[in-house]
Amino acid sequence: MKIDTFAGSFREAPERARVAESLGIDGVVSSEVNHDPFFPLAAAALATTEVDLITSIAVAFARNPMTIAVQARDLNDTSNGRFVLGLGSQIKPHITRRYSMPWSRPAARMREFVQAVRAIWDCWNEGGRLQFEGDFYSHTLMPPMMVPERRGPPVTSTTFLWDGLIPTPSSC
Repeated sequence: MKIDTFAGSFREAPERARVAESLGIDGVVSSEVNHDPFFPLAAAALATTEVDLITSIAVAFARNPMTIAVQARDLNDTSNGRFVLGLGSQIKPHITRRYSMPWSRPAARMREFVQAVRAIWDCWNEGGRLQFEGDFYSHTLMPPMMVPERRGPPVTSTTFLWDGLIPTPSSC
């Protein structure tokens, strides 16, 4: 059994994560409720060496696949491979009225969102051409100067926490 605890705010996260690690807790989670979920985990990454750092969840539809891919890559590098990306869709009123983003076919959109993030990571990891075109997202430009320098283990499909609606890499 794995045991996780909450990271708290950006200011609280380093100490909370250090204490969690010293107690043998497996992971520190940060949820997108009243704070950005990535910032506390960045602070916790710099303060720890062993605990997993997990977004539980980051609202995918308030962002785009490229911004998520970049944030996940940075956190994965900073934590030396301990970052786990948990994504969620949120509900229509929040997406359309709170975030002012489009809403349609959430399961299909989430599936494609994750496929696009994976395509971006594959481009960075393999050095190939970025060529992702779907119904909701299109990513076809990745100049060499925009490819992040890898400073830790590569981000991979296994970096995802929530993967229930997503085909496995072999079926993509």
